[in-house]
Amino acid sequence: MTFKIFDGGRVQQAVPQGVILRLAVPVPLRRLFDYLPPEGLDPQLLAPGQRLWVPFAGRRLVAVLVEIVQESPLAELKPAQELIDRTVLFDEGSRSFLSWIAGYYQAPLGEVYAAAMPAALRKGKSAHHWAEQWLQLTTDGKGLPDSALARAPRQQALLQLLLREGRQSRTCLKTRKHGSATVRALQERGLVEWVAGPTVPPPMPEVEPSPAPQLNSEQQLALDAVNCSSFSATLLEGTTGSGKTEVYLRLVEGVLAAGRQALLLVPEIGLTPQTLRRIAARFPGHSIAALHSGLAEGERARSWLAAAAGQADIVIGTRSAIMTPLPRLGAVLVDEEHDASFKQQDGVRYSARDLALVLARKADVPVLLGSATPALETLHNALSGRYQHLRMRRRAGGARAPQIHLVPTLGEPLEEGFAPQVLRHIGDTLARGEQVLVFINRRGFAPALICDECAWIADCPHCSSKLTLHRRQRQLRCHHCDYRRPLMDSCPQCHSRSISALGGGTERSEELLARRFAGYPVIRVDRDTTASKQALDQLLAPARNGEPCLLLGTQMLAKGHHLPRVTLVVIQDADGGLFSADFRAPERTGQLLEQVAGRAGRGSLPGRVLVQSRFPEHPLLQTLLEKGYSTFARQLLRERAAAQLPPMSAMALVRAECEEPSWAEGFLRDARLFMQSLAPPSADLRYLGPVPALLERKSGRFRFYIQITAGQRSQLQPLLARLCQWAEGSSNRRLRWAVDMDAQELA
Repeated sequence: MTFKIFDGGRVQQAVPQGVILRLAVPVPLRRLFDYLPPEGLDPQLLAPGQRLWVPFAGRRLVAVLVEIVQESPLAELKPAQELIDRTVLFDEGSRSFLSWIAGYYQAPLGEVYAAAMPAALRKGKSAHHWAEQWLQLTTDGKGLPDSALARAPRQQALLQLLLREGRQSRTCLKTRKHGSATVRALQERGLVEWVAGPTVPPPMPEVEPSPAPQLNSEQQLALDAVNCSSFSATLLEGTTGSGKTEVYLRLVEGVLAAGRQALLLVPEIGLTPQTLRRIAARFPGHSIAALHSGLAEGERARSWLAAAAGQADIVIGTRSAIMTPLPRLGAVLVDEEHDASFKQQDGVRYSARDLALVLARKADVPVLLGSATPALETLHNALSGRYQHLRMRRRAGGARAPQIHLVPTLGEPLEEGFAPQVLRHIGDTLARGEQVLVFINRRGFAPALICDECAWIADCPHCSSKLTLHRRQRQLRCHHCDYRRPLMDSCPQCHSRSISALGGGTERSEELLARRFAGYPVIRVDRDTTASKQALDQLLAPARNGEPCLLLGTQMLAKGHHLPRVTLVVIQDADGGLFSADFRAPERTGQLLEQVAGRAGRGSLPGRVLVQSRFPEHPLLQTLLEKGYSTFARQLLRERAAAQLPPMSAMALVRAECEEPSWAEGFLRDARLFMQSLAPPSADLRYLGPVPALLERKSGRFRFYIQITAGQRSQLQPLLARLCQWAEGSSNRRLRWAVDMDAQELA
């Protein structure tokens, strides 16, 4: 085993070796590793994109074959242990895309390949495990006339299907209600046979087919403006409820008609079931694959393999789906493109939204970014002409935009965080048989527990944060590292039994609302109540059925849900992001408030939004609520330009964390000196730090970062590449470091 050695940018003279396998191994080293073929294996069976078991530093790892070469820098190489399967998982286009990701985000290529695969494939399970059986006509079957089996109508129907559409997978036959008895009868006649074939996606739940509605003029203009014949980048900025999803579906329809695959990215697992239902109802004859972390390992691997084999016509997934090989790709669509969850915050720190543009350009297909509240980066690109900018300003189906009212709370008597007039409006709305959505961006009962005698506060022993009280489970939990401890009855410091819960959360509000409005169901939607598969879909079922109820939850309720009977939205506290140290906080606050407000009045009934704030005169709130997100976002862009912050500049963070804070800080000081020796600070290249992360300690490790800002990304990439080469020489294995290109979080 060895790695490529570079000397002044040129590979050293190598000893000829015959067939050398150059592999991407999932280790934190930014290089490829050379191996001999497995002993006894015919080299003709090897091809780039396959997986092999390899020995590495006393371990057995799954590596991906990147290229086959004739020579290696060193003569003594270890053989790979085993070819996992002959299937090429990553075609040439996919390998090129993943190599781009590794280069841009300064990530080890082996870790990029590992991130692209579902867990079962990362662990080395053979793709053959999910191979599908396909039914095809024999030579005798192909020669039969159409009416040969007229007296056996079920056999005749299956025969005609195979004659008309070719071979069919076992899964497809079950979906189309062709039973095993019919298949056996045709087998006994010698007309059909089973053969091994590519994997197909798991079957979708049965839904009633749904015809396409009539487009309104704005939807039709948007659809007509998207160029589907080649690469184009389009921002579809449509107000909440304007019918953006219908535009997506019409684009998918065109992609399917051309025999291509469509990729739809959604930000949350919780949005996937409703999206799947809607797409399955619209396209009942097409195969659909879902890709997200809420699936069982086998189900996700099966969907991934089907997509990679071109057997999934429509692929719906969260951010990691962007790295799935799609040999027939025809379009990429990103719903709620502004959502921060599209950025991976550990491992390979990629942005799925940004990669959607790279993938579409490489495949020469259109990419559509949709949002009611576009990210400032996306809006800046649209305003500067890099993207086509389409607007949809009115709600679909005659629905009207909701009325928004600020409710001052400073100095007002509140009941568990709710103003009296807000509680009255909730009661009136429920009495009319309508629904109410209450947004609280904090789960648990209370965010802090304090002793009234000595002021002791329940802190997490591993993080720079307080423990959140979950009273129903009688637990204190850290929402950063998941540390848990039982709720105590007395203060551990002074033993007083006078302990108070400070602040509010979804549990506390649930108790109040259930008590005040006992005749109506209170449906709490947060991470605690939606941990199981399909939980969110089941929780929202009563609301979708139109029953009067109270919906109470966190950000999970703010995204993409269409609940036409919700006529009142209450935002309990709008102030959370107004005073954050993170320069992106005002943007995210505006997006969140606009998205939550957009849940009101999406049907025929008018909507109202009540926004509680201790600072109702705050200029950002005033701009957002009086002039709308579009004006609000342009104001933030002007502020970013004045401060030379993204998107007017390029930014990367070099992060380090360690149990000993001085080691992490010292590593970053040396890293900054190294970078400054290569590229001194200037008006166009600025360094900040090392400084502590906003959450300085997490899971027992102290966290620091250096912020590097440049006028162009081209200034950062070579600098960061050299830094990675330097940092890989660090001998301190207890220290972790990472490069975060286009960083979205300072926490």
